[in-house]
Amino acid sequence: MSTKNEKKNLLTKSYEVAWDKYSKEDLQKVFALSDRYKEFMSKCKTERECVTEFISLAEAKGYVNIEDIIAEGKSLKPGDKVYANNKGKTLAMFLIGEENFEKGLKILGAHVDSPRLDLKQNPLYEDTDLALMETHYYGGVKKYQWVTIPLSVHGVMIKKDGTSVEVIIGEDDNDPVIGISDLLIHLSADQMNKKLSNGIEGEDLNLLVGSMPIEDKDSKERVKNNILRLLNEKYGIVEEDFVSAELEVVPAGKARDYGFDRSMVMAYGHDDRVCSYTSFEAIIDMDKTDKTCVALFVDKEEVGSIGATGMQSKFFENVVAEVMDRVGDYSELKLRRCLANSKMLSSDVSAAYDPNYPSVMEKKNAAYFGKGLVFNKYTGSRGKGGCNDANAEYIAEIRSIMEKHGVTWQTAELGKVDQGGGGTIAYILAEYGMEVIDCGVALHNMHAPWEVASKADIYEAMRGYYAFLLEA
Repeated sequence: MSTKNEKKNLLTKSYEVAWDKYSKEDLQKVFALSDRYKEFMSKCKTERECVTEFISLAEAKGYVNIEDIIAEGKSLKPGDKVYANNKGKTLAMFLIGEENFEKGLKILGAHVDSPRLDLKQNPLYEDTDLALMETHYYGGVKKYQWVTIPLSVHGVMIKKDGTSVEVIIGEDDNDPVIGISDLLIHLSADQMNKKLSNGIEGEDLNLLVGSMPIEDKDSKERVKNNILRLLNEKYGIVEEDFVSAELEVVPAGKARDYGFDRSMVMAYGHDDRVCSYTSFEAIIDMDKTDKTCVALFVDKEEVGSIGATGMQSKFFENVVAEVMDRVGDYSELKLRRCLANSKMLSSDVSAAYDPNYPSVMEKKNAAYFGKGLVFNKYTGSRGKGGCNDANAEYIAEIRSIMEKHGVTWQTAELGKVDQGGGGTIAYILAEYGMEVIDCGVALHNMHAPWEVASKADIYEAMRGYYAFLLEA
């Protein structure tokens, strides 16, 4: 984790390009943060893995499970650090502040799920002596980007007796990888005449996982049965266990430095783990605060923030109530006031200007690599549909905070007005009446298997989030 001095290295002068302000010592901090981030991204490719790692790191810094506090009947006081784990996929971290909860919280909110392929519940089959697995894509993906690249499987399988089996295949150097085949160019005349969106159909995203038959020549589906034998030997699972499994197919391989100058990071899942990790770094070393600080990491954003682990669930509201109760200051009215008086950075990624595709951007209102943390007053699509539109007064406050702490920042929209758009969790929290603005790190290749971010922007995001927690 970063040090407090690293975060408090406050610069009063504003720079348009973050690289221009860095001393040699600053550059060491920029690259050190990116090294920690790459390690995290190489290890944590699912929402479960992110939450598990965050909890491990948080506990090492003194954070305690709120369930243990409740079970033991303990109270919370200023300076205490607690976390709440929602089904292993959503996490809320609280640093208890000196001030009354009714005055509101300072919230950093990001999501830890990313576009991917999920195995269907009955995925494994055999066709022409090949073993394959069916998938269902998760979130907004360009399906053609997922063929002919090495893929790995991460997730859990829950047996009938409730035993949880963690599965990771394809990340160790000695592991095999799997993948999805594409049609050879020599036979692709019809495919090449299709619209790009239909070149690869969803039902064709089938993983090739084996071609060797089991030794028993009397067995039916010998290749499929050989795969089942191997899985049983390694994990003790049987075919029926796929029904109660969550297995995610993601790009195989580690996060890497990108560019001859190593100024960028290429990784799977920058959206939105780049904001999650920098938010975590911002809060983890804080020991005291005026208003209570929260880092919130949620699931299911890529499919509408639905379900028990998405932002639309009552998890966050419920856990705030539990924390207030342990502080000894809970009532339904005080909870409502707390949420309405809170301030939040809805931390999600933005699109960086790409000279290869200039037609979709409006240059004066685009984000750029190296120009720091991106603030989006609104997201939505075509007429701001579905957006949270931040209030001008709140933006002015954010401007003041960023400039006071010398954070390099920029503003942007997500492409031209009629080109498209997107959304975040911002509008859901704004329903409580709190002040919310979208902000995050600009990316190339957003939602592709491998996304790219600037190391300077990653660093400025961490510093910006820390400044917000100090000042808001």
